[in-house]
Amino acid sequence: METLPDLINDDIKVLSVGLNPSLPSVTAGFYFANPRNRFWKALNACGYFTSTLEPSLKSCKLLSKNFNIGFTDLVKRPTAGCKGLNAADYRQGSARLNDLIDGINPLIIWFHGKLTCQKYVQYSADKSRSITWGEQAWKINTATVFVTPNPSPANAAYSLRTISDSYAELFLRLEGN
Repeated sequence: METLPDLINDDIKVLSVGLNPSLPSVTAGFYFANPRNRFWKALNACGYFTSTLEPSLKSCKLLSKNFNIGFTDLVKRPTAGCKGLNAADYRQGSARLNDLIDGINPLIIWFHGKLTCQKYVQYSADKSRSITWGEQAWKINTATVFVTPNPSPANAAYSLRTISDSYAELFLRLEGN
């Protein structure tokens, strides 16, 4: 299966977790590659970075190397939308994500969208965790869990401003660590 590889290093502080790779992202070879996805626009608008990050593998690698922001997905199987995913995908993805988190021990686990976090929780050991926007009341290992709106074009209910403000809040939390 062709998919996006995890983009991590030994010093990851923030682990960005999407639901699963989009077909345009797999074709382009980098995270959030769909031109209609608002991730890069929101990231540039959040006020944390001094230079503009263009949607590219180069920018993903720069975020990993210079800012210790890693990228992965809950489910590694690419689909045209989340309706193509099933319980087996989420079960396997949650176990894989747990192993990844155990191996890199990030400070913050950044879930893109409540659905991504809900599916992780649903197939993890503690199914009783409640999920809100922003920082969660619970942790994964010792890592803070942070949920922002999914920037996917399928999630148009949230404005670019709302998404970029949530990213700014995430990075303020990171600076507090």
